[in-house]
Amino acid sequence: MIGWLDALAREVTLFACVGFLVGGLDDLAVDYLFLKRAIRNRLRRGSQRQPNVGDLAPRADALLAIYIAAWDESAVIGRMLRAALSRIDRSDYVIYVGTYPNDRETIAAVAAVAAGDDRIRLVINDKPGPTTKADCLNAIWRAMLRDEQAGAPRVEAVVLHDAEDLIDRDELNVHAAYLRDFELVQVPVLPLIDHSSRFVAGHYADEFAEAHGKQLPVRSTLGAGLPLAGVGCAIRRDMIERIAVDRDNDPFDASSLTEDYELGLTVKKLGGRAVFARVSSRPGGPPVAVRAYFPGRLDAAVRQKTRWMIGIALAGWDRVGWAPARDWRDHWMRMRDRRALMAVLVLATAYVAVVANAAAWGLHRLTGLSAPPVPFVRQALLVATMLLLFWRLGVRAVFVGRAYGVAEALLSIPRSVVGNVIALLAARRAVFRYVTMLRGGHIAWDKTSHRFPDAVEEAAT
Repeated sequence: MIGWLDALAREVTLFACVGFLVGGLDDLAVDYLFLKRAIRNRLRRGSQRQPNVGDLAPRADALLAIYIAAWDESAVIGRMLRAALSRIDRSDYVIYVGTYPNDRETIAAVAAVAAGDDRIRLVINDKPGPTTKADCLNAIWRAMLRDEQAGAPRVEAVVLHDAEDLIDRDELNVHAAYLRDFELVQVPVLPLIDHSSRFVAGHYADEFAEAHGKQLPVRSTLGAGLPLAGVGCAIRRDMIERIAVDRDNDPFDASSLTEDYELGLTVKKLGGRAVFARVSSRPGGPPVAVRAYFPGRLDAAVRQKTRWMIGIALAGWDRVGWAPARDWRDHWMRMRDRRALMAVLVLATAYVAVVANAAAWGLHRLTGLSAPPVPFVRQALLVATMLLLFWRLGVRAVFVGRAYGVAEALLSIPRSVVGNVIALLAARRAVFRYVTMLRGGHIAWDKTSHRFPDAVEEAAT
């Protein structure tokens, strides 16, 4: 029995170490590119670390349309719209909110705000909900075209948001400035810290702090396809029309669970230019970013991560495929997007390795039998993966500290375990749901309940 346990511990440890080593070196390459980019930018800008809103020259004549797809959002949509109307530092915009005929409470909440401000457009889908978010966005697109045919001003770009988002007062000006030169613009997303769920909701803050502080800037610099976050992203009108031509006049793919991710890669495929716009609200101030509460319950977080895994790592692979043959940058980034399930497999094996090695050590202690020696190669792998783990946790803590302060940076270390548990549970659910989809199962909007910040101004800083 001890021999079998020793063999199990040896094999799973080796598998986990090799997997962590490959993934760690991949992450290390991104770290190197980020540091190289940061040093180059610092030398160019001197003491000014990044541009601020005062440096921009946004187009004053560009009408922007904010699209919000809303299913069962009566608890937040009214407050979100009122906050947007009072905060956005721009006059040339309109907000379209897509709803469903069988969601009367959300319709009533939107209508109450629209009655007092003609910048709000209520759109009611001709299908009962929920369908998919992309289907709801297509209903908004068609409503906007009808408005323009009836004499409304032409919209120059579409900005995507969710019903729980706190829109930054300067966001539309950032979009209007960058849309001069780019077809697609993404600003950072900064999840709000939910003090009632410091670990489940808090792990989103850790992930987005690193993803939008390091990974997307590197991706943008490389010129690889820029996956959208689904919020805080703007697409120029001419690009949307090009996409719509290939999709029977509906620019958003209603059969996709992650239409935002695919939309960014589609823009790249069509030759569009994309930029990740990290701009300070003032010199030395916080970035212009989307702020929102993310799921604070374990089951809700697992459901959300399940949708992301299916849409990006599973169905996205089938639907989007790979980049052109010689575009190694895009191949590399898409490979990183799709390694989630393999990473979860390695992670699960690592936990099994910890338990197996602990059990083997305990049995050897109890029986007095000597444990087999650990070969040098395995020792070297263990040391290498341990150093990579410390580096990874340290890098994440730096980005979390940059966005949220020292206390959250320290919490990001134990929160990594929570993130691992959520990923493991989501991966299992994603595989079963994906198999159901392959068998012709219905695709529906598996959304979570949302909340809007009570103190808007405090949450925005």
